Amino acid sequence: MNGTAHAAIGAAAGFVVANTLHTSPSTTLFLVGLGGVSALVPDLDIDGKLREKITFSHHLIQLVAQLIGILMVVYSFFEGSADERWIGMGIGMVMMAVSAKIKQKHMLTITGIGVLLGGISLQETWLILLGIYILIASFVSHRSYTHSILGVLFFGIIASKLEASLGINGVYYTCLAGYISHLIADLKILPFNKRGVKLFLPISSIEI
Repeated sequence: MNGTAHAAIGAAAGFVVANTLHTSPSTTLFLVGLGGVSALVPDLDIDGKLREKITFSHHLIQLVAQLIGILMVVYSFFEGSADERWIGMGIGMVMMAVSAKIKQKHMLTITGIGVLLGGISLQETWLILLGIYILIASFVSHRSYTHSILGVLFFGIIASKLEASLGINGVYYTCLAGYISHLIADLKILPFNKRGVKLFLPISSIEI
């Protein structure tokens, strides 16, 4: 199933939660959007719609890193002492060399680190956990841990912390419903899915 369909199902789940809790129009709109986003979260382990939205182009990061490297080389050459000059120039050249190796697939890892540091800076537990989730998603294979019960439990903790931070009733259930709707829609028992999900990782790698 594609990302648009997942988002639509998640948005519908958010509407159901809002309607059940009889929320205000503004809160209902928020929960519908949150449900749609939550339904895309499991696919952060591939280059999908949500991954494209939360990551910069690797070309931009490459450019910035290379410019910083060049500035370090130039500054160290003209301003540094004998030892500082060579160390600074060396670091600058390493930065330029490493930046040339950055690919789009690395951007989610960089994003996860940024979200994690942002959460630490703001002292927001849900943001710290989300950063950890994004980092894990950037390394695991598609339809593995983000599509498992472990993934649901981890995201459920993030959702509970987010609801506590926002103070909006229904956030937890909306996030969880959107996330779970994605896993249900990816089940192998559905006729349009050639692959299933490994719900019971790491105990079992059988696709369901």
